[in-house]
Amino acid sequence: MFAAVAPRYDFLNHLLSLGTDIAWRRATARALRDVLASPDSRVADVCCGTGDLSFSLGRRSQGVVLGADFCHPMLEIARRKAGTRKSCIHFLEADTLHLPFADGSLDAVTSAFGFRNLADYRRGIEEMRRVLKRGGRVAILEFSRVRWPVFGPLFRFYFHYVLPRVGGWISGVAGPYSYLPESVAKFPDQDALAEMLRTAGFEKVSYRNFTGGVAALHVGTKRGR
Repeated sequence: MFAAVAPRYDFLNHLLSLGTDIAWRRATARALRDVLASPDSRVADVCCGTGDLSFSLGRRSQGVVLGADFCHPMLEIARRKAGTRKSCIHFLEADTLHLPFADGSLDAVTSAFGFRNLADYRRGIEEMRRVLKRGGRVAILEFSRVRWPVFGPLFRFYFHYVLPRVGGWISGVAGPYSYLPESVAKFPDQDALAEMLRTAGFEKVSYRNFTGGVAALHVGTKRGR
């Protein structure tokens, strides 16, 4: 499914979000600016897709950024976007539920609009925690629940009826853009995801809503134990 939409993925992301997804990713990178500023930092962007968050992280990073995804066509696009320029970003093919990183080896783990697609959310959080150092940070940017009362019904109409049709028409593949609102409806809301992070062993857990809750950025710190 993800391979089928890869060629038009970036264009549709920006079009269907009216470009707000770019600002959301930049805000995610800013939330980790203290981590990224260290020359020794190692940060993994999991479910990285075509690498847009990886590139936002890379622009601030003085260390190394590792973009990981299990969809080969998405990674090929990310690598083409990286081009031949010298970069701190490296892309690898990997399953987020079985990351190829040693225990306690990373300073931060991020995900933008990919965590929702995991087969097991709790397992995904546990795997993120496993690879983080003590005091390491997690940052998950994901679609969430709209909290603005007037905007909410309008957005839900757009998200459930307009977006799937436009996305299917432009991409030429209907399934993924019908799957999108269905997957968001099943995904935990802001408070539920925050509680999952706390239960898994993260502290200082908080979230920030974007555009009234269309998306939310959850951050947390791995407890030392």
